[in-house]
Amino acid sequence: MKGRSAATALAAAALAAGSYAVGVNQHAQPATAAQSAPVDLWQTYQQVLKRARYVDLTHTITPNMPVWKGFGPATFGPTVDPATGQPYTYAKDGFEATKYTIATDQFGTQLDPPAHWAPEYPGIDELPATYAVRPLVVISIVPQVKKDPKYALKVSDIQAWEKKNGRIPEGSVVMVRSDWSKKWTDDPAKAKALAADPVFPGVSLDAIKFLQLKRHILFHGHEPLDTDTTPTLEGESWLMHHGYTQAEGVANLDKVPQTGCLISIGYPKFKGGLGGYARYIAICPPGAPSGTKISGSDAPLRKYSKNLHWDTAKGYRVR
Repeated sequence: MKGRSAATALAAAALAAGSYAVGVNQHAQPATAAQSAPVDLWQTYQQVLKRARYVDLTHTITPNMPVWKGFGPATFGPTVDPATGQPYTYAKDGFEATKYTIATDQFGTQLDPPAHWAPEYPGIDELPATYAVRPLVVISIVPQVKKDPKYALKVSDIQAWEKKNGRIPEGSVVMVRSDWSKKWTDDPAKAKALAADPVFPGVSLDAIKFLQLKRHILFHGHEPLDTDTTPTLEGESWLMHHGYTQAEGVANLDKVPQTGCLISIGYPKFKGGLGGYARYIAICPPGAPSGTKISGSDAPLRKYSKNLHWDTAKGYRVR
């Protein structure tokens, strides 16, 4: 057991430090004793990940949430039996299903592959499996945004963060907290206005280049639906045309510590897809102030006192 404990400790330390994260632009590193030692990931789960707190950084997808006017609205509806033309029902068929009519893969909390702008680079289905788990860095620009709603992350903000917290790990994911996501809404009129509002916080091109070229991160993420407010979206254009991805529409960054967490990344694998309806989960230390813990209630899941049912006014199922 001593050997297994040592291996577990090494695995936990390696995961926390991001030494298993291999980004597109990372430089190969010589193997060390810690990296080449046997690792028992099941033990890592039992001793580390099972005790962690999990924070969802993802907006729930609804037909009325904010989306750029150029992509159009979405509609949800019950799936219809093609033989009868009638919706499947619990009473008649024993199950129900949902039809999603979504005009774009750039919708909600998302992951932009570089092929969104540059077809010579990977689409969503061509991203490597190594994106799955990475060290998570959260840099807050909330005080700056309170003074200037169009404030964009600067290199000096990153350097100030590193002076306090240490160097950003290679291969990590850097999320830029602005609290813009608190404006997120399911009200159709408000969502339309929010998506069209030209005033929102961003990430400067200099900061993007610093993170990608100097710190060799995997990608950055932000809460608004665009990278910046420049007429040409210069930050997003540079990223995509240089083979980088980015996260957009991220939520709940106020619930995540600036350091010490991992991020789990999941998205549908659409063939030739140019965007991904992503789900990001922060995996944080047991002492983190927010998040849920793994428990016996995960399987079987809880039974609700009210059933899901279709709400015609909202356009989706509610309890």
